[in-house]
Amino acid sequence: MTSKPYGLVCPITHACDILEPRWTMPILSEMWAGATRFNDIRRGVGNISPALLSRRLKELELHGLIERVEDPASGNVDYIRTDRAVALEPALNALALWAQSNIAARQALLDADLSTFMWKMRNYFLRDQLPDRQVVIRFHFTDPDLAYDTYWALLRPGQPVEMCTDIPGFDVDLYVETSKISLASILLGRTTVSRETDAERMYLSGDAMLAKTMQRWIFVSGYAKADGLMMLDDTPN
Repeated sequence: MTSKPYGLVCPITHACDILEPRWTMPILSEMWAGATRFNDIRRGVGNISPALLSRRLKELELHGLIERVEDPASGNVDYIRTDRAVALEPALNALALWAQSNIAARQALLDADLSTFMWKMRNYFLRDQLPDRQVVIRFHFTDPDLAYDTYWALLRPGQPVEMCTDIPGFDVDLYVETSKISLASILLGRTTVSRETDAERMYLSGDAMLAKTMQRWIFVSGYAKADGLMMLDDTPN
């Protein structure tokens, strides 16, 4: 990493010198969320090449923000945050709150990678608000030029949520047709299920109870409580 001659003796510029290279803060955020393995970090960050991720992890290790831990028995490698990285949590939290209040939802989410988003979606179901049985939810996205426009969420009692790009071979309980901006805005608290269905930006069909209670079983980010939250505008998808 090359140093930058800011010409200022300022702690903010010193922090930027370490944190501003592209992908650095998303990597730290993904590790804050619990990812420790290379492939999990890469999948959670999205659109980063293995070579660049490897380089960023080495830089973070050099700066004392993460530690590389290898299991000699299995050869598995985990990356864990140091106390120095943990101390960044309030700063990252403040940036997230600022974004919720100052960046329009469409601007923030327009370039979001749908594959990465849906992979993370596995953790956005409140299982205790869903029936205690197998539930299959089909998400179809109307956005243009998608590599995959249809995903199936397979939820089975006692098992991790599976997100599939192929038909899982089970009857679908709920069909959701929407755009990535609408669904992501619901998860961020920038809109609600009822607002999106009323605006005809989201269509639900199938199990009536699942459709009626969707707002209850979808996890909404704690950042939805940001002061001055900018709600999604009413532009049609």
